Amino acid sequence: MTKAYDQTGAGATSAERGRSSRAKLLSAAVELIPEVGWNAVTTRLVASRAQVRPGLVHYHFDSLPALLRAAAATVLDDVLSGPLAALTAAPDPAEGVVAALREMDEYQGDDPASVLVTEAYLAATRDPELHAVMARIVVETRDAIAAWLRRHGTAQPEAAAELVCAFFDGVVLHRALGPVPPAEAYLEPLRRMLAAPTTEGDPR
Repeated sequence: MTKAYDQTGAGATSAERGRSSRAKLLSAAVELIPEVGWNAVTTRLVASRAQVRPGLVHYHFDSLPALLRAAAATVLDDVLSGPLAALTAAPDPAEGVVAALREMDEYQGDDPASVLVTEAYLAATRDPELHAVMARIVVETRDAIAAWLRRHGTAQPEAAAELVCAFFDGVVLHRALGPVPPAEAYLEPLRRMLAAPTTEGDPR
């Protein structure tokens, strides 16, 4: 019988140890960005939090900014994937947006994930590579929403998808400043905004 080893233990291969170190560095960066701010994260700070040698930062990533970009992409993907899945599983557009908003209850604007994304948005204004990474994720999400709205017959689905994305951003930002209505309060306004066009003569 083959003995099982923890992949980070003595029996781990160099590739497994490398994957573990890389994951620890990403996790450390994800924790540190909202704690100290994007520009205050240093190689030594990340290495210390990850409990690895500082040189491993540049072994696994081209640079500290590359690590921070990877951390931002990881969190942004995670933040958007749950709401998108909830939205596209709903029976109609308005219900879908409300379901996505419920999925976003954990993001109150001042939580670590929300702060990290805000920090990354600001950093992207000065970092073209980060801008490209974040733009790709946001555009892919917006396109997926537009395609789903199109299947449900929503008029001008691309513009409607942009409004839905801006709505999500705005609600999370406003949560950090004060109370906002519960998700269900938006249902009827969303029904009017996202309804399929009526045909001529339809009493609706």
